[in-house]
Parts: sequence; structure tokens; C-alpha cells
Amino acid sequence: QVQLVESGGGLAQAGGSLRLSCAASGRTFSRYAMGWFRQAPGKEREFVAAISYSGGNTYYGDSVKGRFTISRDNAKNTVYLQMNSLKPEDTAVYYCAQAGRGSGASQSGLYHYWGQGTQVTVSS
Repeated sequence: QVQLVESGGGLAQAGGSLRLSCAASGRTFSRYAMGWFRQAPGKEREFVAAISYSGGNTYYGDSVKGRFTISRDNAKNTVYLQMNSLKPEDTAVYYCAQAGRGSGASQSGLYHYWGQGTQVTVSS
């Protein structure tokens, strides 16, 4: 049974930073791509970032390019999302997800397992 547990969410001011972590267990972490998605109230789930199984390739949604960085530590079975220059529009519940393949993707349907989410709130 795969489990994904996010942490690091909270309240930040506009222009500030937060770092999200997602600890995975249940199958060989280093074989699978990981992704971050977010969902704001009343909006559809949005792709944020993805990283390939080795960490060699990363992908970002247009709204976060240049501000957010995804990384992973396969020795710790953990994926991270460093969020800088935060904006109020970044306010959402952030979800970690594990793909069913090694290469990253923006399509949520390619992700087989999801965490419970962590709230990020950015004040202006």
C-alpha cells in the first residue's frame, strides 16, 4: 500500500517562501516519477510540477515557472517543492502524487497515488 504524506504547508506573506515535503512509502520510490498538484477553492486541480524517477528531468506549470523548484531525494523517499516569490494566487491545497511510470507528466490521470494534501495560504 503506497502512502504519501505531505508536510510544510502553512501561512506565508506575498514574496515569501515555503518548502513542501512529501514522504513516500509502500513501493520502490526511485522507480517512479513524482508530481505536485494544487487545488484552490472553486477551481479545478492544477498541475504544479513533476520530476522523473532519477531527478534528471523536471517539468513546471506555466504559473510557477521560475518561482518553484521540485527536487527529490531517493535515499530518503522524499520529494520536495521549494516555493519562492509566493503570490496570493498560490493559495491552495497542495497534493503530492506518484506516477505509474518513471517519466514525469502534467496529466493527473497518469498518477496512481495521492497524498491527503497540505494547505498553503499566501497573504497579500
